[in-house]
Amino acid sequence: MTKLKQPSVIAREALKQLSLRKLAPTPANYQACYNEIANLPNVAGFPEAPLHQISAALTANTPDQEKQIGLLNSAIVRRNWRDVQEALVAFTSSGHSGNGGNAGAPKADNAAPVMSIRFMTNLAHAIENLLPALGDDDAIFSAQVTEFLQALRNPSVGISGVEVMLASFSHRVLIAAEDQAEIKAMLLKLLHLIIENIGELSIDDNWLKGQIDALLVAVMPPLTLRRLDDVERRIRDVMAKQTEAKVRSMEAQTEMRIMLSTFVDQLSMMNKSSSVFGNRLEESARQIEEVKTIEDMTPLLKDVIDTTRAMAEDTRTAHEKLHTLQEKALVTERELTKLHLDLDHASALARHDPLTDALNRKGLDEALSREIADVRRKETPLSIALLDIDNFKALNDRLGHETGDAALIHLVKVARECMRPVDSLARYGGEEFVILMPDTPLGLGIQTMTRLQRKLTTTFFLTGNEKVLITFSAGVAQMTPMETSAEAIKRADKAMYLAKRAGKNRVLGG
Repeated sequence: MTKLKQPSVIAREALKQLSLRKLAPTPANYQACYNEIANLPNVAGFPEAPLHQISAALTANTPDQEKQIGLLNSAIVRRNWRDVQEALVAFTSSGHSGNGGNAGAPKADNAAPVMSIRFMTNLAHAIENLLPALGDDDAIFSAQVTEFLQALRNPSVGISGVEVMLASFSHRVLIAAEDQAEIKAMLLKLLHLIIENIGELSIDDNWLKGQIDALLVAVMPPLTLRRLDDVERRIRDVMAKQTEAKVRSMEAQTEMRIMLSTFVDQLSMMNKSSSVFGNRLEESARQIEEVKTIEDMTPLLKDVIDTTRAMAEDTRTAHEKLHTLQEKALVTERELTKLHLDLDHASALARHDPLTDALNRKGLDEALSREIADVRRKETPLSIALLDIDNFKALNDRLGHETGDAALIHLVKVARECMRPVDSLARYGGEEFVILMPDTPLGLGIQTMTRLQRKLTTTFFLTGNEKVLITFSAGVAQMTPMETSAEAIKRADKAMYLAKRAGKNRVLGG
């Protein structure tokens, strides 16, 4: 028979267990340890933990309900059944009354549920506006979105349920957004390959090559609607000029064929007239030999004179017609030359930056190839400057992107005033520009960039009534015989970075 322990001994052991188990010395914990030692069923006298779970599951829609939840938690801690019951009853009543169960409460308490419904409605609108960008090819995701939107528009759905659905929806949105980004990147890659292939197949067509170059620049990420719009406008201009040149060329070819045919006809007529004239002269000479008297010679002489006059008239008429044809041919040739020059100019625009009209990256590559070939052929120096506008982001943030664009245009305008005709200016990045200076050693290139800096300090950029001082940091590198253009630009870029670190508005050699 097991000997029963004394209650005092059990109590001391229960306290030891609380300490060993590092339990809070609450009545519930002490009762659990005491019952365990005494081999008694552990029946809690007060269900504190379940009541706390109930309190946590309650959702307050009004300030009064929030107050009742606070009173409920206090009653649970005090283990007061009566206060727990009153708090629960008051919470339930406040959910069905217009003023939270308090006749004297201000009507402003009603604003809480209205704001909650408005919030969920706005969230539903935001999700609907987001859906077109995510596509509709995922049936599971579409069904989930439909269910979520229905829940947001159902006032009876609790906040906790909406939170769970929102978390699941956010995860699916992330997956869908990543898929759309990959699809966009792949489409751009395919478009780039197609455009490059067209360019390779049409390498002898300079007009088409200009358009291809513009398209290759346009599809380089990051894409902007402004850049695409500018490129589209320029390409359409090229296409219009191409159509005009093609139509006029066909007309000119027809005119030239007609003129050539007329010219041949005139030569044939002149040849025929000459033959007739020769035959008639021979016949007149024969008749003159047979003449016996002066009287018989008179009509023969008259016939020779008339024949000569007719031949002279035919020759003069033919000469005038041929001269007219020649003038017309020259006019047509000049017109075609002008059309081709206009078309070449329009095609060249596809190699220029739409905003500043400086060369774009494609135009820069072509200029570099030309200059490097010249350097290696003539063994002359070529300096490359890379300049970056100082504090351009701050300028954009303070005055807006339109002002920033105008500042870039201003810089290009001032730079061209300081450049020689043989120099080339290209927009290398957002606010970065490259200047190619042929026949220029490093020291002279640095002096040229410093002179441009001084010019900018005396030529203020005006935006409204505000004068804005634009400065830049630049690095200059002289091409070495064996390096590539990319390596030279990299040296200039490193020097430009050091100029930024040294305090900006400086020019350093690389």
